[in-house]
Amino acid sequence: MAANPIIGVFYHWLGGLASGSFYVPFRGVRKWAWETYWLVGGFFSWIIAPWLLATVMTSDLKQVLHEAPQSSLVWSYIFGVLWGLGGLTFGLTMRYLGMSLGMAVALGYTAAFGTLMPPIFRGQFVTEVLGTRSGLTILAGVGICLLGILFAGSAGVMKEREMSDEQKRAAIKEFSLKKGLFVATFSGVMSACFAYGLAAGDPIKEITVRHGTPALWQGLPVLVVVLLGGFTTNFIWCVLLNVRNKTGYQYFDPEIRPSGAASTSAAAIENPTDAPAEEMAKVAALSNSSPGRAPMLSNYFFSALAGTTWYFQFFFYSMGETQMGRYKFSSWTLHMASIIIFSTLWGIALKEWKGAGQRTKLMVALSLFVLITSTAVVGYGNYLATHNPLAQAKHRAVQTIARN
Repeated sequence: MAANPIIGVFYHWLGGLASGSFYVPFRGVRKWAWETYWLVGGFFSWIIAPWLLATVMTSDLKQVLHEAPQSSLVWSYIFGVLWGLGGLTFGLTMRYLGMSLGMAVALGYTAAFGTLMPPIFRGQFVTEVLGTRSGLTILAGVGICLLGILFAGSAGVMKEREMSDEQKRAAIKEFSLKKGLFVATFSGVMSACFAYGLAAGDPIKEITVRHGTPALWQGLPVLVVVLLGGFTTNFIWCVLLNVRNKTGYQYFDPEIRPSGAASTSAAAIENPTDAPAEEMAKVAALSNSSPGRAPMLSNYFFSALAGTTWYFQFFFYSMGETQMGRYKFSSWTLHMASIIIFSTLWGIALKEWKGAGQRTKLMVALSLFVLITSTAVVGYGNYLATHNPLAQAKHRAVQTIARN
């Protein structure tokens, strides 16, 4: 299948739309603690949807996983677990730096490490990135993406400065720049492990293609393994919160008990690559603030819808990656930029920027423009690679030498 970066960028935008939108159905959940609806949604995100779609869209899924090298399976799973740890510590980043600055720092690390480490690890960074026009163009697009993340964080900081002292204290009660930067670094690097898990699954992709899976769907079996790792981390943490907050009964009993009516962990585990907006935390707090009966059917429905929507970010990501040619590492930058674009647009639609000053709104618009530009530049760099016969010949020669 010939690569088509334009279609690849479109797929990544669809993935960003799914990631930026998944928390919206959670707004319909009522009378459940965060850990309860997050785990219910997680079953659909990390278990049901990956297995179902991989079974339907690929050939011989179980046999492919059986034939896969153990090292590929183990590392894909481990990187999934580490990605989950990045999400767990993201809540601390918000606690110490605030939503806006914390998001900018953590996302910056996630974008940089998730994009650049795979080609460095494979030994391709100097020859295929720094040594080619297309690679340098893509690298410029990564830099523009980081600049866009910086502008987005600056807009958030400007918004926080416009808040009253009481609002600031309520938003960042434990502000600590030193602790925040340390935790944000750990969270960002760990969250980038999702990209490493997908790269570790390259042998699985080759096997599933040999079994007759169309190249477009080759990444789906890898998602089964990586997301299993992410499920492990989140499952353990959510169950611990269920026990600590006495909210485990909520999965089966609609009667809300005062001891578990309001979990304080509403914003504790969101991953930097798909963190809900501030609006989500407020809705979660309100939905658990008073006792009563939980609407079980609608809660399960909205949690399942949110979880399935979340999964589609990587469903489309895996499709987009197949269209980016030999520079598929650039997919992570496209993914990150698209998430921030659509999350910001949702924030505007949900009036999260209501009351912000004119300069702040201009900074939001600038961040969107820069991020959109970054996706165009990265896409163009991949286009150059797929439409440059000399570069393609050089790449084939390098690959032949490497194999021999």
